[in-house]
Amino acid sequence: MEFVDEELNKTDLARLQVKYGDYVKVTVDIENEWIVVGPELHADGESLLIEKGSRRDDIWGAGVSFIDKQVDTTAVLNVQPHIGNNNLEILDKKIREKTHFIIRKYFQKLWY
Repeated sequence: MEFVDEELNKTDLARLQVKYGDYVKVTVDIENEWIVVGPELHADGESLLIEKGSRRDDIWGAGVSFIDKQVDTTAVLNVQPHIGNNNLEILDKKIREKTHFIIRKYFQKLWY
């Protein structure tokens, strides 16, 4: 698992794909715009982000496919009934879009 706070270059992406396979879990702090790439569980990434100063309500789980270049926002970590998310998917459109935006910012070389 790796804390990431700057854009990943093509070499980084290739290394991550070799290390984690064709799909990598990503835990995202939507407030600080930080990510953790490659946690075994999204909750592991959450713990690291909290150590860095993130707030629990700002942390969401997602994943990136290196093959079809898709971002998904489905994770057990996303079940947060206390803030209205009773689903594995991020239901709030603004939070889901922000999560996608942050992931695409770090992984942008995957698409270009």
